[in-house]
Amino acid sequence: METQKIILLIINILGGIAVIGSYILGLKGQSTGTNILWGGVPANIRPVYTVSMILSALGYFAFLYYIFFQLNPAQTKIFGISGFIMFYVMFLFILIPSAFWMPLTNVYVTNPNTGIWIGIRTVLFIVGLASIALFSAILTLQGKIFNIAYWLAVVGSGYFAFHTTVLDAIIWVTLFKR
Repeated sequence: METQKIILLIINILGGIAVIGSYILGLKGQSTGTNILWGGVPANIRPVYTVSMILSALGYFAFLYYIFFQLNPAQTKIFGISGFIMFYVMFLFILIPSAFWMPLTNVYVTNPNTGIWIGIRTVLFIVGLASIALFSAILTLQGKIFNIAYWLAVVGSGYFAFHTTVLDAIIWVTLFKR
């Protein structure tokens, strides 16, 4: 495997462990139950989020598959920059803030304050923007191979961007404080 793919794999493994670990620890550490993490999100909308989270995860794996198994870093240009460097940046801006959402939300529900709320909104906004950048990169990258894996990556990254931007950074944030 090429060095650039190994670096991206390490980013995703370590970042994935951090995100999943923060969720596990966050859910275990929530003594009042997980419902509090929904805030003011109505119960009838929560199943939509659950299905969307599954679709987003599938989308994530679709674009990862395409990047790892269909792209050659030496023949790839993202926003005019050769190789996978821009992928590193986008994945870091997706995974690192994502690992902070659950801990920040847990702190906020036990001790609501403006600073923590701004932190929550900021991490969700960063993830949403990075997801949009990733979707744009998949659409516009040079060196892409047009096949079923590419179109699944387009749909997957588009849906992932929709979920992280619209459902998380806009709707959840709007409904949470009600």
